[in-house]
Amino acid sequence: MTLLSLLDYARLLLDAIEASDTEYMLGGALAVMAYAEARATQDVDVVVNLPVERIQDFSRELQKRHVLIPSELILERFIQPQHDTPLSGIHLYSGQRADIFLLQKGDPLRISALRRKQLIELGVPLGQVYVHAPEDLILYKLRYFAISEQDKHIRDIAALLYAQRGKLDEAYLNHWVTSLGLEGFWQRIQREVARRLKG
Repeated sequence: MTLLSLLDYARLLLDAIEASDTEYMLGGALAVMAYAEARATQDVDVVVNLPVERIQDFSRELQKRHVLIPSELILERFIQPQHDTPLSGIHLYSGQRADIFLLQKGDPLRISALRRKQLIELGVPLGQVYVHAPEDLILYKLRYFAISEQDKHIRDIAALLYAQRGKLDEAYLNHWVTSLGLEGFWQRIQREVARRLKG
């Protein structure tokens, strides 16, 4: 396999997205890195707001960069949406992986998050990229924790709460925590984060 770092793959993927004139924002550990400490990750998480008329362009730009996601598969996701299930974008020659989430109608949190995305300088090789706002990162990490209870989500939320203390929009967070029915998980994570920060 060809050596290609995850950050280089992220840049390659974003080049394809930008070449197809598609709105996007990075999520996951790479977005956490924009606001807090970096941690190891095995894939790129990205949300795209892909109009139907640009599906073929997007698929073609990916193919130019050795990532094969047929336009028919993308169109099928629009016709039969799967709840928060990403498209898998694997680079043919390095094996680097991306989870590509399509913005779907009827997903108010992701629509809100996309409106609130922030342009952040992440240095070479990424440069200036759009990422989730920190509050939306916390909310998605909270949702994933509610599903999987994986410790990495607590670590990421703790890092964001510590790095962004005094800067977060608490009213926005509380609104969505209540709307998503995650109050119990949020209280549990806040207690755990407070314990870890003391330790």
